[in-house]
Amino acid sequence: MTREETHFGYRQVPLADKQALVDGVFHSVASRYDLMNDLMSGGLHRAWKDVLANTVNPPKGNRPFKLLDVAGGTGDIALRVTQAGGTGTRATVLDINADMLAVGRTRALERGYDDVVTFVDGNAETLPFPERSFDAVTIAFGIRNVPRIDAALTEAFRVCRTGGRFLCLEFSAVDVPGLDALYDLYSFNVIPTLGRMVTGDGEAYRYLVESIRRFPHPEAFAQMMRDAGFARVSFDRMAGGIVALHSGWRL
Repeated sequence: MTREETHFGYRQVPLADKQALVDGVFHSVASRYDLMNDLMSGGLHRAWKDVLANTVNPPKGNRPFKLLDVAGGTGDIALRVTQAGGTGTRATVLDINADMLAVGRTRALERGYDDVVTFVDGNAETLPFPERSFDAVTIAFGIRNVPRIDAALTEAFRVCRTGGRFLCLEFSAVDVPGLDALYDLYSFNVIPTLGRMVTGDGEAYRYLVESIRRFPHPEAFAQMMRDAGFARVSFDRMAGGIVALHSGWRL
């Protein structure tokens, strides 16, 4: 693989083409994104996102607190954090996919949070915000779809204020003997079949499974976070290693 190429699932593709291919996947599943995650996690993604929001731990009073949620178009994390925080908590959602952002804007409006959650069309690799703009930066189940993960981490560090925290929730490598084989069987056989039955697009789900398998192991991703500048980097595995919550600070 040359420097100009990357992987789209298990396929080798030109780096410049990956974003359009990823956009096509999420255009296909945007209206049923929660269902997609339910299929892939057995519904556990909701509990994992609650853990992420609780770890952000926004202040309960009127002290200003600004969250940036990257690749969070449907607003799942932003709504959780603003609901958990006080009157000073504000969230900005950035996503490169207009279909996902449309879902999020509708949700925020329906729940009465359209005045505290802002939705921005943008790229995780070139965030359109000044340096040290946010108290916390999060990304949930999105960084594995970024063509240049190192660039996205560098940008997350840039816009995180001194003393601020970066949190990344992502599918990971199962570390329980026996469970790994069952997980592979479920992932590569059941999920694409269910995806095809429910949404008519089994290939989108196959890509998402493959992208999970190609994502760096937690130790390797932790080092990528350190290379981007984050300190006190750590990660916690959940559900036998199916997911990991990564944490780093800008000090």
